[in-house]
Amino acid sequence: MKIDAALFAKAVRSHWHIENRLHWVLDVVFHEDLSRLKSRTGPQNMATVRHMAMNLIRGAKDKHSLKVRRKSAAWDTNYLEAIIRQAA
Repeated sequence: MKIDAALFAKAVRSHWHIENRLHWVLDVVFHEDLSRLKSRTGPQNMATVRHMAMNLIRGAKDKHSLKVRRKSAAWDTNYLEAIIRQAA
């Protein structure tokens, strides 16, 4: 099956959009590649927790980076509560 250049370019852009939007953030902000969870359901459970946290952090209404928001939520329980409540 042959595809034209426009369709191929769209497929490549779509792949890199996912890579930049999800996988890069999980690796850089949450250090997912450094995780040592290897047995049973641990990796899948933590992936679910990281995705939920990332979605909550992305929804924060401030100008800080995702990395700063994650650290702020870890250090400041009021900020953490605000992030969690904004999703409700």
